[in-house]
Amino acid sequence: MYLTHRRSFARCAAVLLALPWVAAFALEAPTGPVLLTLSGKLSQPNAGQRAEFDRAMLARLPQHSYSAPTPWYGSARKFSGPLLRDVLAAAGAQGSVLRCTALNDYAADVPVEDVQRHEVLVAILLDDQPMAVRDKGPLFIMYPFHSNPALRNAVYYNRSVWQLKSILVD
Repeated sequence: MYLTHRRSFARCAAVLLALPWVAAFALEAPTGPVLLTLSGKLSQPNAGQRAEFDRAMLARLPQHSYSAPTPWYGSARKFSGPLLRDVLAAAGAQGSVLRCTALNDYAADVPVEDVQRHEVLVAILLDDQPMAVRDKGPLFIMYPFHSNPALRNAVYYNRSVWQLKSILVD
């Protein structure tokens, strides 16, 4: 009988210890306006089969900043936000290609390998201010052009989707 109670206790303890871990990795639902929607191959959706993010959710992810020259601004500008790989991890993305679409329906395919190799941001701030739609916001996929001259070409510029609204993970 002692052994049976001990096994039951061990099973209960294992279940209780597992519950906070699962909850810690569940993607919460947005409470503000949705800025970014992920769909496709996701293991942590929060809205049916999709993962939706509001500004606060993106701001709670680890934040990174860098100043980078771009062809869209006259001088280097400071971009801040979470790394795209952290956004993908929060949604449990499991694909190899990201179809990134802008508010105006411009779309670019970004290989997941890019976000693993480079510090690709989902910029939510431009020069420490929220990005307005007229300033290519509210979200902008930004490559670290400042640290890698090999990224300063049309291939990576075309993958830098501004006014980002959705990502299809395939």
